Formats: sequence, structure tokens, C-alpha cells
Amino acid sequence: MAAESLETAITGNYLEMEKEAEGQHPGSSKSKVSKYLWQGGSAYDAWFSCASNQVAQVLLTLPYSFSQLGLLSGIILQLFYGLMGSWTAYLISVLYVEYRTRKEREKVDFRNHVIQWFEVLDGLLGKHWRNIGLFFNCTFLLFGSVIQLIACASNIYYINDSLEKRTWTYIFGACCATTVFIPSFHNYRIWSFLGLIMTTYTAWYLTIASLIHGKMEGVKHSGPANMVLYFTGATNILYTFGGHAVTVEIMHAMWRPPKFKLIYLMATLYVLTLTLPSASAVYWAFGDMLLDHANALSLLPRTRFRDTAVVLMLIHQFITFGFACMPLYFVWEKLWGMHERKSMMKRALVRLLVVIPIWFLAIVFPFFGPINSTVGSLLVSFTVYIIPSLAHMITFAPRTARENAVERPPPFVGGWAGMYSANCFVVAWVLVVGFGFGGWASVLNFIHQINNFGLFTKCYQCPHKA
Repeated sequence: MAAESLETAITGNYLEMEKEAEGQHPGSSKSKVSKYLWQGGSAYDAWFSCASNQVAQVLLTLPYSFSQLGLLSGIILQLFYGLMGSWTAYLISVLYVEYRTRKEREKVDFRNHVIQWFEVLDGLLGKHWRNIGLFFNCTFLLFGSVIQLIACASNIYYINDSLEKRTWTYIFGACCATTVFIPSFHNYRIWSFLGLIMTTYTAWYLTIASLIHGKMEGVKHSGPANMVLYFTGATNILYTFGGHAVTVEIMHAMWRPPKFKLIYLMATLYVLTLTLPSASAVYWAFGDMLLDHANALSLLPRTRFRDTAVVLMLIHQFITFGFACMPLYFVWEKLWGMHERKSMMKRALVRLLVVIPIWFLAIVFPFFGPINSTVGSLLVSFTVYIIPSLAHMITFAPRTARENAVERPPPFVGGWAGMYSANCFVVAWVLVVGFGFGGWASVLNFIHQINNFGLFTKCYQCPHKA
């Protein structure tokens, strides 16, 4: 009975919204097309969103991380951070359900309002936590979007090098700006599905092509060579499984948010079937050559299969750009009082102001690969791991909060004591290893890239033309 009452309390308004999304004439062919391709809100939609958003362009930089870490450390850290990322995603879902249930009991209607992470922190812990969450989340998503633009330019160059990467960044910045017209995460159903197919193809192409290619003559596998490279690679993997800065928005797009509990873990398990074989195979074939080739596609011979992978990743990065920008669009709309407006054109004009600084930063820092590690250590560490763990501990510190919690700890973690122990471990590990050592290594590597290539470089890591 308790589970049923929870389900009813959280999804009461959303069941009505689901019916409204189907239109005034549920039997019409237009409504059916919209329902199957456009209006998503099921647990399957959330799974596709989590899985496709998690592996984006970072799939192409994981072999680079393996060359920094070595094969054994690369595999262990993927498994370790995959589990840790799933744990903190679970914490975020618990806090969302707690916040949402409290507001539902106060008769708050979220029919035209998307709940975001900083609002959850505000409702549970106050304005100071809201400001901290808003800063880290928005900064992370801003640079996450920047990385997608850099990846687009890096990939297209390998099938068309008539233009420099900086010029391709101009072009793809204009293309990605069209995401301002996508209303919300409800409307990513077909895109999330296609995005996962695209990354699945690319991952298995990297694996099979590397095995067919075989080891390069005289290939060396010297990683880890030094501490800077080791912790730079480690923070890139930290970044890989820290893609749930949009977890709250994905949950809010579900018709029944409580079903999200295991979705991120299941998405992570699928992602591991893509990342472990591809990164291992490419590193086996090319070894230390990857240290100077952050994009794995740059080392494989050009074939129609590689060109297909490039094109599919370009489309997927366009989708992921929209994913990363959507929470920023919502924040900006709320700031200008446009969030609940029905006019999509007015909202799109406001959203364009978010795309411009992203476009500019992608041109300033075109360092594909090293920028992932820097963002991972300085931003993902707090946004995805430290803040959710601390927020969960502080929210349920009072006895009354634990007694009245909407969702109690699962039995296998050892009750509230087990939850607190796990959260303390996450905070300590990420603070010392991810932010501390990882931040030191990533910033040094990032400065090294600036010294070698300079800001606004026209063509980062491009081969010299005869």
C-alpha cells in the first residue's frame, strides 16, 4: 500500500499530462506518430536517454585514457567509477522523490514547470546549497556542451580536411544552435534511441577495426608513464561516468519518476559493454601512439566503415549537445520569466543567448581529450559525486527526516549507517583522488596544451600536410 500511495502522490498530475500530450483526438494518426516518435516519458525512454547521453564523444577519448593509465588500471577504474556514478545517480533520484513528494503534499503543480537539481537543493537544504549546486551544475553543462562542439570539429576533419577544425567549429556551432527549438526532454524519444544505436555501432567498429588492423610494428604499451598522465586519464574516466548532471530533468520527464531507481545502473552496465572492448582493443593495437592522438578515429585507416562511424558520431554529438544545453535553457528561461510561456519561438530567442558563449569557448579551447579531464576533475567531482553525497547525508541527518523519508535505504547497504558510510567514502575518494590529484594533473596537462598549441588554434593535433 505504501508503494502504491507513493506512486500516486508523485505521478498524479503526470498521468493527466501524458493524456494531454497525446492531443485532443487520441485516435488520430498524427497523435500516434507524435506518441511513438516525439512524446517520451516511459522508463525505456529514461534508459535510452541515460545510456546514449553517457557515452557520447568520450567513447573516442577512452583509448587515449588507457594509454595514460595502462590497460589494467583503465579497466578497473571504468568498473569502479561506473559503480560510483550509479550510486550517486541513485542518491539524486532519492532526493528528487523526497522533494517532489513534499511539494505534491503542498498542492504544488508542476504541469508547466521542469524541476531542476538546484531547486531540489533549495527545497531540501536552502538557498546556499541552491547557489552552490547552480554554479557547479551550470558550469559543468556549459563546458560539456563546449566539448560536444570540439568533438564535432575533430571528427568531421577526418573525412573532410579541406577546412580547418576551427572553421568546422563555426559551422557546427550554427547547426547545434537549432536545438533551441526542442521544447524539453519529453521530445528526445526518437533521438535517444537513434543516439544509442550510433554509439553502439561506433564502439564495435573501433573494436573490430583495431583487431583486424593488428598491433602496429614496434608498438609500445608503457603506461602509466608518470603521475600527471595517470591522474589525467583517471579523471577522464571519472568524467565518463559522471553524465548525470541532467538526472533530475530526465526523471522529471518520466510519467512515473519512482521507476528511475535502477535505470542509471542498467544504462551503465550497457555502456561498459561498449567502452571496455573498444578502449582495450584500440590501446592494444596502437599503444603509446594514442598519447598524441586523443581521438581514436585518427589512427584507424580511412574506410567507408570509419566514415560511417564519423557521420553517426556527428549526429550523436548534435543530440548530446541538446541534452547538455537543455538544463541551461531551462535556467535561462526561468531567469527571464519565460519558462512557462507557450510560445516556443519566444523561448528559442532567449535560449540563443546560451549558445553564443558555448560557441566562443569551443573556439578558444579546442583541446579534444585534455579538456575532458579538466572538466572532470574541477566540475564533475563536485557536481556529480561530492554534492549529491553531502546533500543526502545532511537532508536525512535529523531523526524525523529519516523516520518520514519517502524512500528508505535498500536492505543490502546496511540501513542508514551503510548509506552514510558509502557517502563518506565517495566524498573522501573523489575529493582527494578526483579533485585533488586529478585536478593537479589535468590543469598541468591543460596548460601544456596551451603552451604547445596556443589559444584559438586553427587545427588542434592535425597531421602536417605535405
